Amino acid sequence: MYWVNLWSHIASRVLWEVGHRPYQTEQDIYRAAFDLAWPDWFAAVHTIKVRVTAHRCRLPSLEFVTLRIKDAICDKFRTVNGKRPSVDTAHPDVRIDAFLDAASVTFYLDTSGEPLFKRGFRLAAVEAPLRENLAAGLLRLAGWTPDQVLLDPMCGTGTIPLEAAMMARQIAPGLARSFGFERLRIHDAKRWAQLRETARLKQRNHTPAPIYASDHDAAAVKTAQRLFQGAGVGIDIRLRQQDILSIEPPAATGTVLINPPYGVRMGQAHNMKTFYPSLGDWLKQRFAGWRAYVLTADSHFRETIGLSASRRIPLFNGGLECRLYEFKIVQGSARRNLKHDSAGRTG
Repeated sequence: MYWVNLWSHIASRVLWEVGHRPYQTEQDIYRAAFDLAWPDWFAAVHTIKVRVTAHRCRLPSLEFVTLRIKDAICDKFRTVNGKRPSVDTAHPDVRIDAFLDAASVTFYLDTSGEPLFKRGFRLAAVEAPLRENLAAGLLRLAGWTPDQVLLDPMCGTGTIPLEAAMMARQIAPGLARSFGFERLRIHDAKRWAQLRETARLKQRNHTPAPIYASDHDAAAVKTAQRLFQGAGVGIDIRLRQQDILSIEPPAATGTVLINPPYGVRMGQAHNMKTFYPSLGDWLKQRFAGWRAYVLTADSHFRETIGLSASRRIPLFNGGLECRLYEFKIVQGSARRNLKHDSAGRTG
């Protein structure tokens, strides 16, 4: 549990299963929750939050189920020691999850606390459009390894290059933050300190291969630079303000990973329809020998990029359904057989 919370780039949370029982009514769920040994796992002085999710649950109200589980936990504490924990839905000390299917309920203690994509480096006022664990997942899906050159030419506030630099430097993504398990009775502070120190000693002094990042937005580049410096990888990422279509490949081969802004930072969405053909030309003309990956939710992307994708991987960026497209850029062979009229329109 310690290791996954500390080292996983991709997990969202680490949940500890503490109970499982069949149910038919809300009272069955109350009894199942009451019978668990909550006072053995955390103290009454800690605040709690209960979250319930379900699949094919036949009960009419998950809100009422949530209330009954909260009541059961508090009643258990009162029975054992006369004190009960308070509820804090915004910043609880202990998070309790319950999952209901059609016939059974499973209870979990959340050992992570804040979701694991919150690495502890980003300024609170800056919210990235791409979560850190999704960025790490994109790098894994792209098959990128630290010995390969990486280019993110639309880096925004820098999430993808930061995750790459942390992987390359072997920096544990959970090293700069706290966790929910630190408030559980099972927590071994000495063992945890040893694991953190071991993680620090594993860090490399530099990345094996260069990581390049750029964006046309000056404010985004400044934010990214502060983020990289705060994470201790400012010297590892070669960052500059530059329009994507003016960038030359920094090496003979490598990986290009692009998360276009879906028209938000580049103007209206219809402008992206004219941008995608230019993006395809840029890759085709300059990046032969590279592998390119583009994450987009734009339904027009596939028909306008002008390149044939070797893979299309469905993903979700929050609640937004996206596709990660893979293009193997080979001179003269990756382009569709398209004809252009004298006005430059694709037919």
